[in-house]
Amino acid sequence: MPVIVLLPESLRPRRMLNKNEVIRVRVLAADRGLEPEDGVAHRVPDPRGGLEGSEAAERFLQAELELGALLRQLSFGGAVRYTYNPLEYAWDMHSRFVRAYCHGGQSVLFLGMNPGPFGMAQTGVPFGEVKSVRDWLKISGEVGRPAEEHPKRRIVGLACAQSEVSGARFWGFFRRLCGEPAVFFRHCFVHNLCPLVFMNANGKNLTPPELPAAERDALLALCDGGLCQVVRALGVSTVVGVGRVAERRARRALAAAGMEVRVEGLMHPSPRNPQANKGWEPIAEAKLAELGVLKLLSP
Repeated sequence: MPVIVLLPESLRPRRMLNKNEVIRVRVLAADRGLEPEDGVAHRVPDPRGGLEGSEAAERFLQAELELGALLRQLSFGGAVRYTYNPLEYAWDMHSRFVRAYCHGGQSVLFLGMNPGPFGMAQTGVPFGEVKSVRDWLKISGEVGRPAEEHPKRRIVGLACAQSEVSGARFWGFFRRLCGEPAVFFRHCFVHNLCPLVFMNANGKNLTPPELPAAERDALLALCDGGLCQVVRALGVSTVVGVGRVAERRARRALAAAGMEVRVEGLMHPSPRNPQANKGWEPIAEAKLAELGVLKLLSP
């Protein structure tokens, strides 16, 4: 008797699968919480009422699921006490964001490093400062909680009262330039190289470069591969690394994969950056003009 697998739209194949691909799909289905019964995996409700997003969005989401499955095999020591993955507990909001704004024809990918504790960690949206996500991007949905939380870094989703400065600067800048989200997303999309949040015992945010060398290298090797998959899925011609680390990793990963994609850099809006604190928007605007991206953001 043939095995029938009913999957969420983000995992549905567009051709007949071979034996190895069937095994991989079963793994991905398990990752999404599908429970097999008598050879059948029953479909969970789609977060947007069963409406499939663009083909580019579905390829993008599948690439993220595959990276997530690989990252779950890693463990982190050293100063890392807590690890959050918003692509697990905030998948509902994240997939709504992707399906709303990711589509074919986008040529520029803005690439951050990893989520901040008061941004994407809360909302599932890259640089996802709560007010920007709720009031400008108009994304809402369910947000669960990681298995283990730091008592000072609880996940409360859109109820989070603390603003993430980097995200407020990032989306505030594009809101001023574009007016409406559709103008920004006409040519651009946003992604993080690494989906994980790391904290020490005191709740201090740790970035991937601050991890022990062996753990950092294993993590970023997987994330580099994930980035290549995402770039292939979207078909973008330019990656703009937000911050030097994201720029360097993108340049290295895409070159090693033999992908002819332009990689450029943009100063990170982080409050840790003294230059950004003196006025990030004029610097960002001048850089995007130099790169030829600014003209793509006119209403």
